[in-house]
Amino acid sequence: MTFSVEIDHAKTLNMIEFNNMAYQIAGRTLYKNTTILIPEGQKVGLVGKNGSGKTTLFRLILGDLSPDQGEINVNPKYKIGTVAQEAPADSRSLLDTVLSADLERETLLKEAKIATDPNRISEIYIRLADIDAESAPSRAAIILSGLGFSESTHLKSCSEFSGGWRMRIALAATLFANPDILLLDEPTNHLDIEAVIWLEHFLERWRGTLVIISHERTLLNSSVDHIIHLENHQLTRYTGGYNFFEKTRREKLTLQSKMAAKKTAERKRIQSFIDRFKAKANKARQAQSRIKMLERMEPIRPIIEEKTISFQFPHPSPLSPPLISVNRTSVGYDESNIVLSDVNVRIDMDDRIALIGANGNGKSTMMKMLSGRLKPMTGSIVKSKKLKIGYFAQHQSEELNPNQSAFEHILEHRPEDPPVRLRGHLGRFGFIQERAETKVKNLSGGEKARLLFALMSLETPHIMLLDEPTNHLDIDSREALVEALNIYEGAVILVSHDIHLVSLVADSLWLIDEGNCKIFDGDLTEYQKYLLDKSSTQKVDKKLNTKPNVSKKERRRLKAEERQEKADLNRALQASEKKIAYLTKEINLLELKMSSPSFFENSSEFITETQKDLSNTKKILAETEGNWLELQEGLE
Repeated sequence: MTFSVEIDHAKTLNMIEFNNMAYQIAGRTLYKNTTILIPEGQKVGLVGKNGSGKTTLFRLILGDLSPDQGEINVNPKYKIGTVAQEAPADSRSLLDTVLSADLERETLLKEAKIATDPNRISEIYIRLADIDAESAPSRAAIILSGLGFSESTHLKSCSEFSGGWRMRIALAATLFANPDILLLDEPTNHLDIEAVIWLEHFLERWRGTLVIISHERTLLNSSVDHIIHLENHQLTRYTGGYNFFEKTRREKLTLQSKMAAKKTAERKRIQSFIDRFKAKANKARQAQSRIKMLERMEPIRPIIEEKTISFQFPHPSPLSPPLISVNRTSVGYDESNIVLSDVNVRIDMDDRIALIGANGNGKSTMMKMLSGRLKPMTGSIVKSKKLKIGYFAQHQSEELNPNQSAFEHILEHRPEDPPVRLRGHLGRFGFIQERAETKVKNLSGGEKARLLFALMSLETPHIMLLDEPTNHLDIDSREALVEALNIYEGAVILVSHDIHLVSLVADSLWLIDEGNCKIFDGDLTEYQKYLLDKSSTQKVDKKLNTKPNVSKKERRRLKAEERQEKADLNRALQASEKKIAYLTKEINLLELKMSSPSFFENSSEFITETQKDLSNTKKILAETEGNWLELQEGLE
């Protein structure tokens, strides 16, 4: 839902002003003597570490909190729109809930029903025409559809939807209200990747002033023109999107580091002069002038860059492909609620797969089936005998014991392991020293997510199933997760609304749609284009690799042939790799033999034969490597 806040201050030069503002919470300083302006029409991304005070800043702007020092001025001419903490859950329909967010339209329509003065009635209808009230239902419907609500649900009551979907309704109402200043705090948390793509395009076209808190790098690159960074109790503005901010800040830190080093060297030189000559009468005056010079020099401020969290998943032992083979399966929760049908897929050790498709289409059901938490109703799932699966789902954080520490959780899972090994494993996920002993109830959302990663990877899984793994991670932690997943040597199956994460980790997209799982023939950019233009039937058929005139039986046969071809290529690839390793070892041995001084004491025939062996082995290695490259290209 949206609401407006009007704060009457004398200064109205900018939309929002922070003048020498300071604020503390529970004795902890969040802001200290900070001054910054947000002009009309500017789109700003507010970034900073989790817990640094970004959400608190929104509450200060809205007037829910008052600064301890300084002023916060909001131009009284403008209304502020923000998403309410409590999602709508009454009997009103989705469409009516969104329409009611335009308070002026609602007020005018109510007044039009009871007004009797002809002049006032005329004024009302002129104003309704000015604000394009007639098109309001269609505009509201477009926003609801963009956020994932099918047209058939627009007249359903809000109470029929779960909490996550009701938060989408609240977001839709805020966007529809078209406020002058839009404050959005992590608006993508309850969205799927399809709704995130739509929201990006919506905010790109947004004409008002926007301040958005988000850890979505892609959203911050496409939707804002400035970044305000919260660090060390200060707000610092950078021009451009997130990538440009990151580059500029890195250069700034490098320059500061060089200047600090230069200043330190100069201080040392002056101090050395003072120490050497202050006791000598003929140099005393010069030494005193150096002491004053040293006093006038500004103190060296340390370059403080907050530590970033790193992830490190243990590498599993290799298994023969396929790890999982799913054959003509259907899965659901009962006979009357079959979610997916005729699923035919396989997963190999080197797969990096993202499941895409709107929420409610069966992505989580697919993940539960692959993990073994949900049994198929028909068909078969064949898994490698030694296969270990790691499963991450955000709701699992609710299963953590709030009164146990991270170390106690992991000890409970592996009581037979030495404590040193367990602490080392926790350290790979940022739990070092006292953080490993901190009770779960005192951990942040991001730390709870990292604990789940640590528990999930304890058994060294061959496949990691990750269902929305980034919901509580800040941008730096998300980058660390991307790096860890790309280094990890097992298979990754991913469900995420984080476009940046999916684009950097996944090399294959599986579309869960219309009760089936289909391979999407394209990358994430092509999928975005596909979503923005679903009207072309030819394009849909092409991207899904399905031909309307081909029977299901024929498609299954073609898929089976494709899987067999991939398996044959994999076997040939592995054989080539073993041959390359053997030939490389042989060449090293021959070269080691020839590098010995005693080698040339042998007969000329032996020397010639050895040189010939080395030349032939190198030739075979070059041919084998060429064959390996061809196989690799064929597999890709």
